[in-house]
Amino acid sequence: MPGSQAVPVGATLDRTEIIERYQVADRSAPRLRMNFISSLDGAATHDGLSGGLGNADDKLVFDTLRMLADVMLVGAGTVRAEGYGGIRLAPADAAWRAARGWAEQPPLAIVSGRLDIEPTHPAFTEAPTRPIVVTHASAPADRRAALAEVADVLVCGEDAVDPRLLLAGLAARGHGQVLCEGGPHLFGSLLEADCVDELCLTLSPVLEGGPAGRIARGAATTHRPMRLLHALPAGDMLFLRYERISPRETAVVRAKTRF
Repeated sequence: MPGSQAVPVGATLDRTEIIERYQVADRSAPRLRMNFISSLDGAATHDGLSGGLGNADDKLVFDTLRMLADVMLVGAGTVRAEGYGGIRLAPADAAWRAARGWAEQPPLAIVSGRLDIEPTHPAFTEAPTRPIVVTHASAPADRRAALAEVADVLVCGEDAVDPRLLLAGLAARGHGQVLCEGGPHLFGSLLEADCVDELCLTLSPVLEGGPAGRIARGAATTHRPMRLLHALPAGDMLFLRYERISPRETAVVRAKTRF
């Protein structure tokens, strides 16, 4: 199993090792990577924010995944709720990317069907790289025109954002390695469209209770077997990396579990 070596419980994470653990072997193949955090009892947020579940080690993994991405993908609701501003990698991370011939600062792609995010939002005004707004053809034309002043607008679908067109549109712009940071409804739509290649999940050592939702929400029930690539403990946090199992392998798994 790639990257399956154990890390002692209680150890802190090493940046060089984290980069090695999360590198993608073939960057020429488009890949959608999800990055989420959850409490032990499945809550995606604490007091309404995912950041309330994290710590310094989670931030290290979070920043590393951004450094490895061609583009960060996020729903407009999450941009507002989590207080996104302009995403600017640390100078050392930008230099690491430049040394490999990558753009120093990957752009942020914001998904919004209603385009109910203002052009004056810090995610636009503070961005070091021109952001992308992903929407559909039926979105308000005046809102699309206003956002086109501060971002590249990518139309993917007629009456709703089509996840497959979204990913194809990003890949056509040279953004094949996509990191999705939320929220749950965007995760759910990508999952329903069978677009998710990888899940990086941080398990936070807390029991949250309450009404907090899960990391993925959607109208349709889906069943996607995944393969564990690594499990890294750091203190009491656990960092899990899963990748999707191929359709052929999925059929075998289902056959074995059928009663």
